[in-house]
Amino acid sequence: MGDWFKLKRGDKLLLATHNKGKLKEFSDLFAPFGLEIISAGQLGLPEPIEDGTSFRENAAIKAHASAKGANMLALADDSGLCVDALDGAPGIYTADWAEKPDGTRDFDIGMKKVEDELQKAGAVLPKQRKAAFNATLCLANPHGDELFFEGKINGEMVWPPRGDLGFGFDPTFSPQNYDISFGEMSSEMKHGYKRGEQGLSHRSRAFAKMIEACFD
Repeated sequence: MGDWFKLKRGDKLLLATHNKGKLKEFSDLFAPFGLEIISAGQLGLPEPIEDGTSFRENAAIKAHASAKGANMLALADDSGLCVDALDGAPGIYTADWAEKPDGTRDFDIGMKKVEDELQKAGAVLPKQRKAAFNATLCLANPHGDELFFEGKINGEMVWPPRGDLGFGFDPTFSPQNYDISFGEMSSEMKHGYKRGEQGLSHRSRAFAKMIEACFD
């Protein structure tokens, strides 16, 4: 794996994102491990075109662009909501479903679009509204080397949206065996992770695998 991928307290890690919500979630996840997290947005790095056909490909595109742009180790996340009744949509296009004509994103629009499509599909009962959040992390160095870590959480879509915590589609997703949405969960409940234990969210599950592999 090489020293590039070994992390320890005090290290600086570049998060390949311009998304403030994602930056906060990762900052919370890394807080117990003493790493300094900076984002591609904070460094003014351009956003690469995500033209991959999978979470893995898009995560790699972002990680390598940031690693080379800043000449440092970079971590990228590509994640999305996959709804069974919609044949896995929105999937890798999850963020695009929230896009407005001016290019900005409004996740209220995205959540409503998913719900409208579920109604068209006749998916009104809980058993018809199964879904999963998926996350793929790519850790890349400036030389083109990479590692991947994947996490997934099953659940179901709920409507109307519940809670104002989290971000994105969180208020309309209730994880399996829970009666509240991600939008109603505190960061500690959703992402809480201690070494040797698995977090609840898709992102924290992928993160846990990365910590076990890379953190000294």
